Amino acid sequence: MKRLYFIYALLVATTFYSCKKVIDLKLKDATPLLIIQGNVTNVPGFYDVSLNKSVSYSSPNVFPAVSGASVKITDSTTGLIDVLKEISPGIYRTLTLQGVQGHTYILDITAEGKTYKASSIMPKLVNLDSVSFLVNTGFGETIINPVPNFQDPANQKNHYRFIQSINNKAYDKIFLFDDRLSDGKYMARQLFNDSAYIQIKDTVQLEMQCIDKRVFEYYKQLSGLDPTNGQPTSPTNPDTNISGGALGYFSAHTVQKKKAVVKS
Repeated sequence: MKRLYFIYALLVATTFYSCKKVIDLKLKDATPLLIIQGNVTNVPGFYDVSLNKSVSYSSPNVFPAVSGASVKITDSTTGLIDVLKEISPGIYRTLTLQGVQGHTYILDITAEGKTYKASSIMPKLVNLDSVSFLVNTGFGETIINPVPNFQDPANQKNHYRFIQSINNKAYDKIFLFDDRLSDGKYMARQLFNDSAYIQIKDTVQLEMQCIDKRVFEYYKQLSGLDPTNGQPTSPTNPDTNISGGALGYFSAHTVQKKKAVVKS
């Protein structure tokens, strides 16, 4: 069984460097492995891939950057190859690549004498119509949950991830939907917060990502290791879509954001 000695790094990365969280697991030290975190989106601009080394559980939560690697992303639909530039220790940035819905992207990395590879298909964008709120009362408290409203396309499998920000601060919890039981239906499912994070007059932003199945499964397993998402499962590393023995993920996905103010 793989040891979950790197889970802190992954939970931080999946919320775009938001609040840090330490999961207190009694784990043994393990051999450091490469942690890869990379995204390509439909939003024009550059995309980053980060390379770090995991650390033993007994070490401080400082994950060494891996410099001097060869990193490239190929759009296999068009044949375009973008060789990434290291802009700071362990951070590699695209130069020309622009993400396109429906295209497949392949990540190739050579680092410290080893090679790693991953691929991800960017799904078609599903339009996020609006963000509304549901007010839940009980046991002497009121919890306000945001609701993304959108039409799920019929006769195709769709997987969604949401990132919630409150007053411009990202909330480090993993929210996932799929359409296994709601294919082709209009979706208005609340994102459950575990305490009263949202208050009247707060500004809430939801980022909706359409992700491929393998990335969805990765986040699903990762969410099961996070106490804020419920009872943690046994401490094993999430299945990655990266070959070569690395940890982490590579995701090509669409991004859409909507904001709303909580009214009384």
